[in-house]
Amino acid sequence: MSRADATPRVWQRMLSGRRLDLADPSPFDIEISDIAHGLARVARWNGQTRGDHAFSVAQHSVLVVEVALALAPAMPPADQLAALLHDAPEYVVGDMISPFKALVGGEYKAVEARLLAAIHLRFGLPADRPPALTRAIKAADKVAAYYEATKLAGFGSAEATSFFGRPRGIDPAHLSLEPWPTAMAQQRFLDSFGALTTAMGDAALSA
Repeated sequence: MSRADATPRVWQRMLSGRRLDLADPSPFDIEISDIAHGLARVARWNGQTRGDHAFSVAQHSVLVVEVALALAPAMPPADQLAALLHDAPEYVVGDMISPFKALVGGEYKAVEARLLAAIHLRFGLPADRPPALTRAIKAADKVAAYYEATKLAGFGSAEATSFFGRPRGIDPAHLSLEPWPTAMAQQRFLDSFGALTTAMGDAALSA
């Protein structure tokens, strides 16, 4: 069989030793260490941000949890974990900027959805988020994106408002917007994950 006839490789080998199949991802092949490592090395805004360090997807994920809690202080730990993991598929597929997603179309979203479902199952969350939680995470994501855009990515406030809406009632001075070095972003993502999974376990014991 010629090389051209061979089945294309659709799996990614991780530093943990896991081999993740993008066509049919298994929760058993997902490790939080791989997610944290990957997301800390994926730059938001294609790296077009101010500062000595890239603003990573790991830091953005922590930021979205901060915003989600500012918007809904009573958000339970499981929902916070879903917010932390909302961009977790990007540890495999990277952070494709919105303009490129618009050009690529639906297949990218299908791959991303399969990965997110497997990630959720791996960490004790429902494969599919309830619609209300999806809306809450999207609202926090838009607030985070607005402040990233205006503070780091060179957007004016009017331009950012046209894409993300203008946040109200949130002080950006209290948000993690100064880009973290890679090792710090990786560790803070892991710290947030550890705290939330512990809180989920405590909540389950007291239920």
